[in-house]
Order: sequence, then structure tokens, then C-alpha cells
Amino acid sequence: MPENTRGAIIAASKELLQGMVETNGVEIGDVACVLFTTTPDLNAVFPAAAARELGWTQVALLCGHEMDVPGSLSRCLRVLLLVNTEKSNEEIVHVYLRGAEGLRAEADKA
Repeated sequence: MPENTRGAIIAASKELLQGMVETNGVEIGDVACVLFTTTPDLNAVFPAAAARELGWTQVALLCGHEMDVPGSLSRCLRVLLLVNTEKSNEEIVHVYLRGAEGLRAEADKA
């Protein structure tokens, strides 16, 4: 994310949420809850505000901070979307934007 501002966080949150929903064919009514985390250097606004702006008024939302691990990606937003679905794990497409693609490779090493 380019900066710690309300506008940047809301825009990135909307982009990621919409990408996740569109890529996986998720209906908003099937979303059980959404967990948002940011690195500690992002605190200008709760990312959940973006979901509310998208009309997600009946979805439980929670925000938190990631651990401050030395050398980790800075200004990073993560979203865990819990969805009621018939899809298998292999059918779910994980969405990584703006340089976060390396996070999946790091997680696979752990």
C-alpha cells in the first residue's frame, strides 16, 4: 500500500474484497464473516469500513494487527473471508495484489 491514509486503506480494502469475491464467484449472502489484519504501520482507518461502504451491512467484520516480524512486508493488508461454500480447498483462488504475491510462498515454507 502506498501510504497510511484513509483513502489508500479503503481503496486497497475494496480492491481486495472485490477481487476475492469476483474471482471465487462468492455471493455476499454466503459470507459468514471477514477478518482484516494490517501491519502496525497501517492505522489511519479500520479496513472494515470499506466493506460497510460496499454494502456489507449484515456481515460480521473484525480488524486486527499482524505481528511485527523483522524483515516482513510493510504496509500490508490481509483479508480472511469465511464463506459458506460447496467448493473444495483446491477450487478456492487466493488473491494477492500489489507485491503481496510472495506472502503465499513464505507461508508454504513455514
